[in-house]
Amino acid sequence: MIKDFGNKAAYDLFTNGQAKSLPRDFWKRTVFLLDLMEAVDSLEVLSSKGFPPNLRLHNLKGDRKGEYAIDINKISGWRITFRFEKKEFCNVKVENYH
Repeated sequence: MIKDFGNKAAYDLFTNGQAKSLPRDFWKRTVFLLDLMEAVDSLEVLSSKGFPPNLRLHNLKGDRKGEYAIDINKISGWRITFRFEKKEFCNVKVENYH
């Protein structure tokens, strides 16, 4: 379940299915991933239910230690980032942090 959002893009995509800051080509996949995050309560289930099967779920490092990321589009660098605490996705963001 998603507890809260860390940026407007994630909130807008979850509630409206679109966001000005994310290229339109990625809206549908991002909404799918956010809906999936809303429906699951573990990282294992998130990873196994994603499409393609490998979401490239990974831990972030450095000053972002404790956060996770999954790919929206590997080549473009767009990711959904979040913290996972008490079976909830927290501070969910849609961003290109590279």
